Amino acid sequence: MSNEQLEQNQQEKPVSILNKALMTGFVAGVLWGVIGGIAYYFSFTQVSAASFLIRSFFQNSWSGGLLAEVLAILGVGLISILVALIYYLTMKRMNGLVPAILFGIAIWGIVFYLLNPIFPAVPGLGELNSDTIVTTICLFLLYGTFIGYSISYEYHDFNQPAESQAQKQ
Repeated sequence: MSNEQLEQNQQEKPVSILNKALMTGFVAGVLWGVIGGIAYYFSFTQVSAASFLIRSFFQNSWSGGLLAEVLAILGVGLISILVALIYYLTMKRMNGLVPAILFGIAIWGIVFYLLNPIFPAVPGLGELNSDTIVTTICLFLLYGTFIGYSISYEYHDFNQPAESQAQKQ
């Protein structure tokens, strides 16, 4: 058998930056949705993903349970694909943590201030306690940093000249 035919000697087809960005968005949504659910369970916050996506539209017995939380976290993962696409299209060239942090804070403002009337199960900004505000700002800040920095890093890593890639190895 020649070296070319062995599976271990074949190179993997590279995944496009856009596909990586979309995958990053889904993972970020699920990861930070789970962490937000844990924060809700331990009463660090008055709201969870289910408060936004499930309890605002369905007032059934199951909407307060674990099934609602899991469905809402998967929903946040799907919505995060769109968020990652927006970051990819608008801010992928920005380098560093600061743009990603500001992106996360901007998302928090959009969700808790602009979109709040859409979600009747979520108290208004003035009705939230300080623990909820601080916890959710931190979660959104980390969420934005996860998405933004991951996408920017992949973009800049992919677009580096071949000489600097060879120097790294």
